[in-house]
Amino acid sequence: MPFAQPPTTPLSRALFRAPIWIYRLGLGGALGGRFVLLTHRGRTTGEARQAVLEVVGRNDTTGAVLIASGYGRRSQWFRNIVAEPRVLFQVGGRRHRGTATVLSPQESGEALAHYAERHPEAAVALMRGLGHEVDGGPESFARVGADPENGIPVVRLSPDDPPRSPYPDFSAP
Repeated sequence: MPFAQPPTTPLSRALFRAPIWIYRLGLGGALGGRFVLLTHRGRTTGEARQAVLEVVGRNDTTGAVLIASGYGRRSQWFRNIVAEPRVLFQVGGRRHRGTATVLSPQESGEALAHYAERHPEAAVALMRGLGHEVDGGPESFARVGADPENGIPVVRLSPDDPPRSPYPDFSAP
């Protein structure tokens, strides 16, 4: 199965990194809840690194978000969070310290299938752009996520500071 390659030219790298500058300018809220700015440590240098990734799932109760590694286990950010799971992440205007946890292949498949049900056109275009053949059905997305060799692993970013209820003295019905 052919994999799409990460950007290699200076122009393509600059275009891929443009969303980072949106966050750095304090405009992360303009991207809404569909993207996350992930700040992680380089596994060799220990220096802070950043990537903007699409949110493929979220839990508003815990504040956790799911992100997919489109280039598989080869992605630099993915390799870095495996080496050091303590991360910073920002969704919209809200920043968190937290922990990155790689989901099992089965959980990754379920997360991608669920994402495809909510955003079918975007999911098909994304998978095909990354070199994965999908037919649009949830089973094909589950297969791509569950493939431990050539699949797309999903990572859960869990905040150390879960969101607080705006009404702390009341519980949900």
